[in-house]
Amino acid sequence: MSKEQLQMNVDITQSTPMKSADGNQVFQEAVVLRKISKFLTGTSEDAVIPIPVFIDVKTGKILTEMLPKELRTEYEEYNKAI
Repeated sequence: MSKEQLQMNVDITQSTPMKSADGNQVFQEAVVLRKISKFLTGTSEDAVIPIPVFIDVKTGKILTEMLPKELRTEYEEYNKAI
């Protein structure tokens, strides 16, 4: 991606807030780490993949709709355990 920022001609007042399942609107950045076996990667060591996520600052729950679709169910279960 170039150093230029992507500019969109959108009126921010036309947007709607994102809310957590608990109705909260303030989030913090966090990282989920996933490990991949060296046998799948074909390397000499296991690999670690950092996945940026947002968490609800009040509850600590992950905003799962921002995760890759393949991981949402797993982290919805994580949120239920909190």
